[in-house]
Amino acid sequence: MENELVKRLMYSALLAGLGALASVATTKSAAFIWRRVFDEEPPE
Repeated sequence: MENELVKRLMYSALLAGLGALASVATTKSAAFIWRRVFDEEPPE
């Protein structure tokens, strides 16, 4: 892990992965709340 470039690439991959997971979680949470509040499927 001495190579600075490898560390930066790994950190960028970690950020991208966490960002993707957060996006999926946010979308699912918003759809769940929409269904509870309006009793219908969320708009596309």
